[in-house]
Amino acid sequence: MTEEKQSMPLIGDKFPEMEVNTTHGKLKLPDKFKGSWFLLFSHPGDFTPVCTTEFYSFQKRYDQFKELNTELIGLSIDQVHSHLKWTEWIKDNLNEEIKFPIIADGMGKVASTLGLLHNTGGTATVRAVFIVDPKATIRAILYYPAELGRNMDEFIRMIKGFQKSEEEGVAIPANWPENELVDDDVIMPPAGSEEMIERRKDQEDKGEIKCYDWWLCHKES
Repeated sequence: MTEEKQSMPLIGDKFPEMEVNTTHGKLKLPDKFKGSWFLLFSHPGDFTPVCTTEFYSFQKRYDQFKELNTELIGLSIDQVHSHLKWTEWIKDNLNEEIKFPIIADGMGKVASTLGLLHNTGGTATVRAVFIVDPKATIRAILYYPAELGRNMDEFIRMIKGFQKSEEEGVAIPANWPENELVDDDVIMPPAGSEEMIERRKDQEDKGEIKCYDWWLCHKES
């Protein structure tokens, strides 16, 4: 018999239902964050230099994430007592209290379900990020190598972009809100008919939108 291999979730999939052991006790995901965005991020191990800088950086922006209705939750295959000792060290030595929960995935079940144990000869979780919306749909998945720490401001930008896109039915340009072509404007959806093309031209004539061409239009947010 061929062994059935569990596939990892993809963008657009629902976040898998699971009960996890954390520094805040047992939690059910994604139910714990129902109605909120959440950002789950894995790290290779506690008491490691790059991961320590990342946790410090996440916590420094904790209030910014909360303002965006976004919760944080960490993950590694370390045990709860290791997480607690590490966060205690961060508080005592770096003067920053980690307020978000950290999953203790000692058996690697959560990491396996999420595709965080890559075949590189080790057992540590890779440096990954899942951004999940209030309907428990995975909106983004990002992977980083062990030697490169993550940019927390990019995650804040992404969540702001997702929320802006949903609120206004628009797309978000590169480097938004400091795009080289349209500054902090947002991108109009592509015209899907000749009628819509003419409507776009009319909107441009009225100064409601700006266009490089009928297929590349933008407007103020």
